[in-house]
Amino acid sequence: MRSVIVGYLDTPAGRDALALGAALAATLGLRLDLVLVLHDEGRASLVPVGPSYERHLDDLAEGWLKEARAGLPESVASTAHVVRAETFAEGLVTAAGDLGADAIVIGAGKEGAFGRLHLGSVGGVLVHSAPVPVAIAPAGLAGRGVHRFGTITAAVGTRAGARAVVDSAIAVASAARLPLRLVSLVPLDVADGTGSVDTRDRADDRHAVAREHAEGLRDVALRTVPDRVDVTVEIAAGPRIGDAIRDLTWTADELVFVGSSRLAQPHRLFLGSVAAKIVRGVPVPLVVVPRDHDPRSTRPDPGSDGVVHEGTTP
Repeated sequence: MRSVIVGYLDTPAGRDALALGAALAATLGLRLDLVLVLHDEGRASLVPVGPSYERHLDDLAEGWLKEARAGLPESVASTAHVVRAETFAEGLVTAAGDLGADAIVIGAGKEGAFGRLHLGSVGGVLVHSAPVPVAIAPAGLAGRGVHRFGTITAAVGTRAGARAVVDSAIAVASAARLPLRLVSLVPLDVADGTGSVDTRDRADDRHAVAREHAEGLRDVALRTVPDRVDVTVEIAAGPRIGDAIRDLTWTADELVFVGSSRLAQPHRLFLGSVAAKIVRGVPVPLVVVPRDHDPRSTRPDPGSDGVVHEGTTP
């Protein structure tokens, strides 16, 4: 990822998104495009931040963005933009396309419990439609003091789509020279065709299949990552997905990747039921990856399309 969109407002969720964006930038050398969306019933458009704005709301938005940029580390390059759109989610997707960003970063919904992820209305739209990965900050991340990431985790299943998640996690772990953990969550409450839950034998079979699949993905990762990148596999089982998640150890500087449902349109996000449970359960920042996402693909740099930036930190 060369740059990411940070959906910003001067709110706790906005500051959490900024903290996540800054940690991603410090870890991977990204540029941050801070985007503040103002409501507009008309067509979404990218508007430069500049001295020509006269209305109070525009001045307020400009002030928020300048203050946010001023709080970033000097090493983090950033730009600031105002987008006019009918919805916040629409504005962020528009900005991602106009700016050629590789991901969108948002904070937890306002109803999220402290330290937990909560999609809210904006996140709910993005994880079911965005064409780029969406990174979500848990509530309160801005106060945790996480300035860069130390571990990359990919939550993998046995269905189609796991490879896109692993490829994305491999790309980030390789670029940052960070350890990569492949986690397979095995819920034991899955009913068979008769409506009865797994017996011990069937649970053991599910555990064995999950381990075999995860070990195969580990072999793929080991053929790809640099020698200094450690790759491990963990299988977590429990009566439900939430129990399996709680069985794992999580560190404050961990970044988790999950994939989209097999029902997703190609190169689009669509959060499936299992991934949604993971989102609700993990206590660390999380990235949802579109179906068939190829992290090696690059977007063309934004050309001379009339978009003017407030400025870029060197």
